[in-house]
Amino acid sequence: MTNRVEKLSLLSEMIAFAQTEDSVNSIEYNFLYSIAKQLDITKEDFQYLFKHPVTYLHLKSHSERIVQFHRLVLLMNLDHKVAPKQLVKIHNFGLRMGLSHDSINRVLDLMESFPNKMVPPDFLIDIFKVQYN
Repeated sequence: MTNRVEKLSLLSEMIAFAQTEDSVNSIEYNFLYSIAKQLDITKEDFQYLFKHPVTYLHLKSHSERIVQFHRLVLLMNLDHKVAPKQLVKIHNFGLRMGLSHDSINRVLDLMESFPNKMVPPDFLIDIFKVQYN
């Protein structure tokens, strides 16, 4: 992914996912900021996104959508408390990204079996490969 607008859109989407009652806890903030740094987004631009979200852009690459979904799963599980509302929200984000309904459900069902509910990237990719083929 080389497009700056796509990077800002991804980050904005993650911020929107993390914001509950207009706040993001420090663990989530630090995780989001580490993603921003990986995407070469400045701290000023990162902070700007909290008040001025960027319009969602649909990622063309299936693999980029899987990576983004994985980031959202990791973000959701940072505080080890997953509310039913968050499951619905992440499911809807996955569908909006064009990911398979069955794959999303499989990931969300199986994450309970992993330590700290952190689905390993290889496992997640295998789930989506099955549905993509």
